[in-house]
Amino acid sequence: MNQAFDTIIVGAGMVGAALATGLGQQGIRVALIDKAEPSAFDASSAPDIRVSALSAGSERYLDSLGAWHSILAMRATPYRRLAVWDETPNPLSRLLPPSLTEVEFSAEQLGARHLGHIVENSITQQALWQSAEAEPDVTLITGRSVQDLKQDQQLARVTLDDGSQLEAQLVIGADGAMSRVRDLAGIGVTRDQYDQQAMVISVRYRGSVEDITWQGFYPSGPRAFLPLHSAGEQFPGECWGSLVWYDHPARLAELKAMDEPALMAEIQKRFPARLPELTHIDARASFPIARQHAKHYYLNRVVLAGDAAHTINPLAGQGVNLGFQDAQCLQGLLKEARRGGDLACERWLALYEQQRRPANQRMMLAMDLFYHLFSNAIPPVHLVRNLGLGAARALPFARNRVARYAMGLDDKLPAPLQQMVNRLPGLGGL
Repeated sequence: MNQAFDTIIVGAGMVGAALATGLGQQGIRVALIDKAEPSAFDASSAPDIRVSALSAGSERYLDSLGAWHSILAMRATPYRRLAVWDETPNPLSRLLPPSLTEVEFSAEQLGARHLGHIVENSITQQALWQSAEAEPDVTLITGRSVQDLKQDQQLARVTLDDGSQLEAQLVIGADGAMSRVRDLAGIGVTRDQYDQQAMVISVRYRGSVEDITWQGFYPSGPRAFLPLHSAGEQFPGECWGSLVWYDHPARLAELKAMDEPALMAEIQKRFPARLPELTHIDARASFPIARQHAKHYYLNRVVLAGDAAHTINPLAGQGVNLGFQDAQCLQGLLKEARRGGDLACERWLALYEQQRRPANQRMMLAMDLFYHLFSNAIPPVHLVRNLGLGAARALPFARNRVARYAMGLDDKLPAPLQQMVNRLPGLGGL
């Protein structure tokens, strides 16, 4: 016999687990499917190599789901400052003082206690799983993958790899960039592969926990530092951190093949001088970077959220924050759709796409602008971007207003900037 639910969520990563929790809180019966469940948290373990900079807006959403307290009880590192600057050597740099080519945002200037938290992805997922498990209307199905998907005018039916079948009014694909649900639903994507890849390096450094995350921009791509927690009694006087090195695939392959002393020396040589003194490299991994956008966010009784709908350049670490915004928006609209009796009502799914596609597209455009503006050493472009950084430094009020919006501290862009965004091709009138 088929198991019946109101909705089926495929993919129990951070976005899928958040959405399952939120819908369960609304009394919507959810089946949450994933191939595996997250590993149990071990306070003595080295940090997960994959971390995210969760914005203040994401924190509020996670708190509403009951997950934020659990995250803080495990590990989360607040950052109160964020800095960006240009590291590209160029004769035209002499036209501007070095102090004008760096911009720093601080929580104090923005009227906040912090700008966000750096959190390991596995911890965020574990906390959300715990929240989902606590909801009586959420059923977790692990160790299974989706093999088939059928839809008709009344229901969607999902067949799992063990032959069991589930049926629901709506299927939500939250199963990542290579979404099986998206493929089975026949929803296409547009995809652009960047020349760069990103290498993530988990390290320990000497000193106290830093309260700043920063990015220096080079022609080959930015190099970033994200602070993590103290290494504790096991490594006194040391803290964990995460480095991100963007570069061409061949160059990153060379770096990954180095032994620890050679890679340590290369990092100290190639990263900005403000990098803390490193003592240990724990892990390293690289991954391709692509911009991908689903041609539709929904089709019939299937709707997409998070990376299944969109992936962006991770320059500013906004991917998971956009995914949580998808989840929060969809959660609210499905609450309204339920009153009409059909969670797959096109009116509400269309409204979801109308609200989220422009917001995600704006962030894609912004990240592409950064990518193309900073990933070269052409003298005129170099001067333009330095002038831009100088202008941002000289106009702190406007800069801080934009920063408050980007970090989830304000719900809306300042009116003049919103008017500029409205004039962008494909976004007019939004």
